[in-house]
Amino acid sequence: MNISQFLARNARKFPNKLAYIDGSNSLTYSEVDNIVNRLASSLSRLHIQPNDKVVLYLPNGLEFVYAYFSVLRLGAIVVPINTRLAKEEVKYILEHSDAKAIIAHHTLSQQLNPLINELDLFWIHTGSNSPPWISLETLINDGSPHLIECNRHDDDDASILYTSGTTGKSKGVLFTHRNILTVANMMVIETNMNKDSRLLHMMPLSHCAPLHLFFIGGLYVGATHVLASQFTPKDFLHLIQLHKITHFFGAPVAYLLTAKQSDIDEYDLSSVKYWLYGGAPLSTQEVQFVQQKFKSDRFMCLYGLTEAGPNGIYLSPEEHRDKAGSIGKHAALHCEAKIVNEKGEEVKVDEIGEIVLAGEGTMKGYYKDPVKTAETIRNGWLYTGDLARKDKDGYIWIVDRKKDMIISGGVNIYPKEIEDVLKTHPSISDVAIIGVPHPDWGETAKAFVVTNEHIPNLEEECKRFLEGKVADYKIPRLFETIDELPRNASGKILKQLLRQKEVKA
Repeated sequence: MNISQFLARNARKFPNKLAYIDGSNSLTYSEVDNIVNRLASSLSRLHIQPNDKVVLYLPNGLEFVYAYFSVLRLGAIVVPINTRLAKEEVKYILEHSDAKAIIAHHTLSQQLNPLINELDLFWIHTGSNSPPWISLETLINDGSPHLIECNRHDDDDASILYTSGTTGKSKGVLFTHRNILTVANMMVIETNMNKDSRLLHMMPLSHCAPLHLFFIGGLYVGATHVLASQFTPKDFLHLIQLHKITHFFGAPVAYLLTAKQSDIDEYDLSSVKYWLYGGAPLSTQEVQFVQQKFKSDRFMCLYGLTEAGPNGIYLSPEEHRDKAGSIGKHAALHCEAKIVNEKGEEVKVDEIGEIVLAGEGTMKGYYKDPVKTAETIRNGWLYTGDLARKDKDGYIWIVDRKKDMIISGGVNIYPKEIEDVLKTHPSISDVAIIGVPHPDWGETAKAFVVTNEHIPNLEEECKRFLEGKVADYKIPRLFETIDELPRNASGKILKQLLRQKEVKA
């Protein structure tokens, strides 16, 4: 089957079942399917065809639901992107993905106006018709409600998710319908999700885990979805109590910030059966703190990465008592995992190696990059770049990353991308960015900057220079002037020395 067929089937099986809730608006599965047919028919009149790419620049909400499923219903390929990306980042993805159209939220579309004369595609937004912008609402209203059959096969392309790379350019991770449905099926079974489940989506649906594991997982079983365009601790607590949420996935920081709310005890959170987190593990002390505040021991850690679907390894609620901080012992359903050395051999207890994963959720490859694909997937194994060790009980502990990726609040930040921009500043000759510990976010980015002339207020000037060139969450929070960056004989920056400098400070 393909993803679109699951929505159509739910509309037949559960026509009057509450499917998606967005604030005061709610729709049944049959109502959503009707709108999807209408929008798909209008997109078809714009000559959106199978294998065409359509970028979604939308926050969590009903518009995302309509757009996502309408694109897939036509056999086209959906490309959801983070709403916090800057104009130039959006431009790169539109060009690299060969996008035929973009569907943007009206609050975001204005910043894209400078691109209109540069790119030949259909510009659609949630606002009113204002050429060349086409109104999404008008397309829905003018569309036909007649069923459009989606005949895509399991191994046909379905989606491209963009993830920043250490080269400074985003990589398009291409998935088939089989890849996505495989990991959705895994999540359903591992967390006992069913048609009576109620899922809260506060993490961006442009990210792999919220989208594939929970948005599609919930569709898989006909669950009810509650959508929120942004996360705040107050809204989080309110929506869980109001809608009797059963499953939630968030970055560790979402739990840590909420646990610090003075009025958390006033909310009834007892409906939640699984509190899931990923992007970084919680330490033993953090788990104990969060469990106490949430009055629950139903926390589950998920380890994976976009290229894996994400599928990978998990730490069950029952294992948290003794192994919190670990990413778990067992590979999840439909997945295999091991830790290997440079020769590809499994390492012994307490030896450090690289985590590799295998399973049907693994990406088809990097879009238009067969060389990088071959480097990442070898003999059916996905090389994650994460260094880890296995303890005597078989539990896996992340040690470091081969790549210099920073995980801040569950969001990946790749330093080279920001470094390359800062180096274009006329007063900056060199820069290196590392992750430093942060009590709430896990890590935050710090930039070590070499200047060729005095900059009176380094932090203010660097932030101003980066604004609009990279997404706001990628901008370092800490800056330090340094006379010279440490390098080895071949000229490579020794970031480990910078990390050691921070530890000693």
